[in-house]
Amino acid sequence: MEAAIEQVGTSMIPGAPLGKRRREGYEQLIERLSAQSVRKHYDAYADIDWDAPHNAIRRDDPRFELPADEGLGATEWYQSQPAAVRAELGLTGIVGSMKVGVVFENVLQRGMLEFAFKLPNRSPEFRYAYHEVIEEGQHSLMFQEFINRSGLDPRGVGTTTEWGTRFVVRLGRVFPELFFFFVLGGEEPIDFAQKQSLRSGKEHHPLLERIMKIHITEEARHLCFARNYLKRNVPELGFFARQRLAYMIPVILGEMAAMMLEPGPAMIKRFGVPAGVIREAYRDNAEHKRRVRASLASVAKLCIELDLLHEGNVWWWKIRGLGNPLKYAV
Repeated sequence: MEAAIEQVGTSMIPGAPLGKRRREGYEQLIERLSAQSVRKHYDAYADIDWDAPHNAIRRDDPRFELPADEGLGATEWYQSQPAAVRAELGLTGIVGSMKVGVVFENVLQRGMLEFAFKLPNRSPEFRYAYHEVIEEGQHSLMFQEFINRSGLDPRGVGTTTEWGTRFVVRLGRVFPELFFFFVLGGEEPIDFAQKQSLRSGKEHHPLLERIMKIHITEEARHLCFARNYLKRNVPELGFFARQRLAYMIPVILGEMAAMMLEPGPAMIKRFGVPAGVIREAYRDNAEHKRRVRASLASVAKLCIELDLLHEGNVWWWKIRGLGNPLKYAV
């Protein structure tokens, strides 16, 4: 993985010595994140050689096959398919996830603009918010260009989900704390999956690998901002706002993790994947459930820290299919 990929935790500021990271406050952190967006940023077309021969996308490229040790790739049904089908199915899953990513980035950008709309003059969040909007726009361009060059035609989202996105966008202005938990709910699972994929040792198509590395690098800043904004602002909320957060967070996390880590219905239908195979790979798969919980562990840990998750409401997380985060959020 490129040295440029920055590992940013909730209390770490990219580019600063460790001692300085511990001393700097919230506003200094935001200013540093903005400075990092100038120092290390990517352009979807200037920084990716789309027309290089080695970046050409072939549907039968074996590098697109699903990992043999997780999800659908681990099932006997998938492994029994011809190699060309396994590769195309994997590519279809990738472009499907990217199309979901385009939708998610669109919602995130619109919500960030709503968030920035009410900020006062000289607010450090204003500059940062616009840096993030620009970066998410570049991510959307990367994802859509890959989709276009794949020759496949993944669907976006259904009408119900599209209407729901309008509610989320408005949260950026009227309830930014809930909006930023939505941001974490979408970004944490895909960030987790991409890092796992790059660390797995599996050979990736060079275009896909380049996109993942760029995405991880810049999402580190976005995750850092969201976490620290929530740490600063959630403790100031009133009782009812905090109760609303505690209720909505597991709903958001469960829905977003499923969107990011499971195949969409269009792909299932196109390849005729039996319902029993989907249950085996995801719904009834203990390893997949463990992976989902691992992808959300840092969000659950943040909820514990903010007293939005405790013994009194862990039952709601279990009902939403997220298990007992008090055990895995360590």
